[in-house]
Amino acid sequence: MNAPARTPRAARAADLAYWEWGEPEGPPVLLAHATGFHARCWDAVVRELNPAQRVIAVDMRGHGASTKQGPFDWDQFGTDVARFAEALALRDIIGVGHSFGGHAVTAGAASHPARFARLLLVDPVILSPERYASFTPVNDHPVARRRNEWASAEQMFDRFADRHPFRLWRRDVLMDYCRHGLVPAAGGFALACPPSIEAAIYKGSGKRDIGEAIASLPHPVTVLRARLPRSPGDESSHVQRGAPRAPMDFSASPTWPDLAAAFPNGRDVYLPELTHFIPMQRPDLVAAHINELLKAEGRGG
Repeated sequence: MNAPARTPRAARAADLAYWEWGEPEGPPVLLAHATGFHARCWDAVVRELNPAQRVIAVDMRGHGASTKQGPFDWDQFGTDVARFAEALALRDIIGVGHSFGGHAVTAGAASHPARFARLLLVDPVILSPERYASFTPVNDHPVARRRNEWASAEQMFDRFADRHPFRLWRRDVLMDYCRHGLVPAAGGFALACPPSIEAAIYKGSGKRDIGEAIASLPHPVTVLRARLPRSPGDESSHVQRGAPRAPMDFSASPTWPDLAAAFPNGRDVYLPELTHFIPMQRPDLVAAHINELLKAEGRGG
């Protein structure tokens, strides 16, 4: 049974929109979403946490209600996380990032380590050193041609409900994605993350090697990984390597399998039964790992 809904408080800081739950003071859990999504995709995870726990979910640059002003390179997203934490004077943060949000949280924590306590990286787009060294950018990405006109959130939900990978998601998470992922547009609604911005972020996925940042972080870091590719050609298309097979095929993990070992204090959790969309399939599992980190910090959880 899903936990009861909780209403967040909406605010802005450093050109970024964010939603906050729980007590307004105290050390927070900071949630950073994946490319093309938004802060409210975390609602199902938040519902599994202690109602008193301070939780902040941020719309990353180019997404949701945040600024649509670039640049949309991966250096900028790490800087945004650091500036956001500084603007809100956050301390002892449990930083949680999914996909490119995991890359951004890692980079942000490395630049402001005193503000963070522990990290949970959920299938982060952090590649091996060899992948970064061999990265070849391309001029186009099929995500730029995603459908961007919708009559309603319900129409979007009905369109995606039986399609891969959305059919694997929990229904309430898919509805949150649709309901909060659209903005009013002429004659209906459009995606809150324009396809052109989403494509620009995907195309830069292999440009920013944060190996030095990873090696510098003393914090305890837990890495959750989805299943490995079955073959060298079976890779998620959000990691740009030439022309991808399908614009939304996220069945395999983009995460460097040895990532946890590269952190001074890293722990690897392999989840071969899940796709890249771990928070959408198992928000309860992600919440359980957050609670584990909270308990390790003496915050109950």
